[in-house]
Amino acid sequence: MTDDGRWVEACSEGDLALNNPLRVEIDGLALAIVKTDEGIFAVSDTCSHAQWSLSEGEVEDCMIECGLHGARFDLRTGVQSGPPATSPIPTYLTTTADGTVRVQIHA
Repeated sequence: MTDDGRWVEACSEGDLALNNPLRVEIDGLALAIVKTDEGIFAVSDTCSHAQWSLSEGEVEDCMIECGLHGARFDLRTGVQSGPPATSPIPTYLTTTADGTVRVQIHA
């Protein structure tokens, strides 16, 4: 993840409940936005194992778990914790200002 790209509004900080993924779509890109004790994270909303929506899964210890087969991904890095997923998911930088969550999208 590099610090280049454009920043876009994703949601209001008030839309986020702790450890409860929120699906947002920005320019056709589906993201799961998650507020944890460690901060606010944005990852691809699509599981790399079975193309399932990660925002329908559970979050614990900064990991998001796919509700279909249990694949788990680190919200900080996108790295999978083991099978059934064999590849990481994209992550995106986030920032908040004036109650708005912004995500850096790459062209």
